[in-house]
Amino acid sequence: MKPFLPRRAEPLAFAFLVSGMMTFFVSGISTAMALGFSPGMPGKWLAAWALSWAIAFPILIFVAPLVRRLLPAIVRRD
Repeated sequence: MKPFLPRRAEPLAFAFLVSGMMTFFVSGISTAMALGFSPGMPGKWLAAWALSWAIAFPILIFVAPLVRRLLPAIVRRD
């Protein structure tokens, strides 16, 4: 695939992809633990994922700059 976003969109693209992937796995595990692997589980998982992603993406956009500022206080520069 040929890149199509301008460089200035990289932080948003990062937040979009990371929040989507993380919420996909976490909601899947949580849904499976709550409901077990049943015929209706995939639909409930996708519904939980959609809601989780809709919440996680804007939060990550807000939190990522804060995390970048906190990292120098906890990561040693050798």
